Amino acid sequence: MSSHREAPEISKDPVADSTDVYAFVSPDKPDTVTLIANYVPLEEPAGGPNFYEFGDDVLYEIHIDNDGDALAEITYQFIFQTQTRNPDSFLYNTGQITSIDSKNWNRPQFYSVTRVNANGTSTVLGSNLACPPCNIGPLRSTPNYQQLAEAAIHNLTGGGSIFAGQRAEGFYVDLGSIFDLADLRPFQNLHLIPSPAAPGVNGTQGYNVHSIAIQVPKTQLTSDGLNPTDPSSPVSVIGVWTTASRRKATILQSNGQNVESGPFVQVSRLGDPLINEVIIALGDKDRWNASQPVNDKQFAHYYAHPELAKLLPVLYPGVFPNLAAYTKDRVDLEAILLTGIPSGIITGFQNSTGSTQADMLRLNMAIPPSSSPNILGILGGDLAGFPNGRRVFDDIVAVELRAVAGVTIPLVDKSFTPDGAASVINDFSPPSIPSGVSYIKQFPYLGVPFNGFDSQPHP
Repeated sequence: MSSHREAPEISKDPVADSTDVYAFVSPDKPDTVTLIANYVPLEEPAGGPNFYEFGDDVLYEIHIDNDGDALAEITYQFIFQTQTRNPDSFLYNTGQITSIDSKNWNRPQFYSVTRVNANGTSTVLGSNLACPPCNIGPLRSTPNYQQLAEAAIHNLTGGGSIFAGQRAEGFYVDLGSIFDLADLRPFQNLHLIPSPAAPGVNGTQGYNVHSIAIQVPKTQLTSDGLNPTDPSSPVSVIGVWTTASRRKATILQSNGQNVESGPFVQVSRLGDPLINEVIIALGDKDRWNASQPVNDKQFAHYYAHPELAKLLPVLYPGVFPNLAAYTKDRVDLEAILLTGIPSGIITGFQNSTGSTQADMLRLNMAIPPSSSPNILGILGGDLAGFPNGRRVFDDIVAVELRAVAGVTIPLVDKSFTPDGAASVINDFSPPSIPSGVSYIKQFPYLGVPFNGFDSQPHP
């Protein structure tokens, strides 16, 4: 999964576990950028009576580097506060929730959003903002759920919009297959332990997540405060990542009212998808989550010689002979994932943030949304897609599988010829958005969450 349960410690702390980060020029408002950070992996929609929510004891942040130093010039901070309206009831809702201020909702959640600049100045952009409830059931508990969600989209001081609440899981992956010794169902007839080829199965189908989505004018993200129009300009590129932090000390009390104290300590982070999941080795995963992007040079050897690139020729004998023989550093992966792609590699495109190696999702804001998006992003000829930021529907598993398999090596090493399988390897066949995964055309773009009453995550 993109970053669900990706490290030993954070897998025990789902409310602080970032699952996916998205950054893209808003297709319906191209003068803005939408940033989305998802948390709480694998939410079973019927998970009552204590349905999912953000952590009141977690500091959620989305960071933006706009000058290429791998440090945050802009940080959006989110703090949540949950109420219990009727402590004498065990119910999440005591009647139909027909509005986000309904008294029947027994566990409403509110939040504030603050912009913090590199010089330490901060501005509260919104406070006491209401989240929508979880999607419990379409007839009795949460009828007209889309209206509840739309009411939870708030305007921000100075421009832009914000939403925080439950959404349908938009990331698709054949989770059960991939972690079964890197089996890929469409190719499993070629596996070391073969079985007949079969269509992929979306392991996240039917689950929900909790999303923090913010849409802001581009002029609020650039270093010069201007609207970026030149794709070749460094000013047009931003780096994005999200973090979650907890107080350094927790005092457990016998009355159940725990006390949090001390400074916030980072426990989770995410920029590019699948990095801590697949690239970083088990012994360094927790350390990676606690570190800052500016210090990622210490992890660069994992990108230069990824374990998966060594495993593919072993698990698929004879399928990747050229990849097996390639012993050079994977400069292509280091560029794509650690520094951004410099000018001159791909015609009309660059998203370089300079020489500092750092895990960030890099977005060239001067490249407009595509009129005919391709889920393979740049590999599919669509410069508005991953790894130019990441849109909610981008097939990042296919893109990164193909990159690791060697399809991007010729970008930096013309002497290398990718194996034929490298350009078609995928966990779904044919490469398309699996059925059952849906998005909406406007902010916050991720689909309406699956409801608990009709929940069948894996029918």
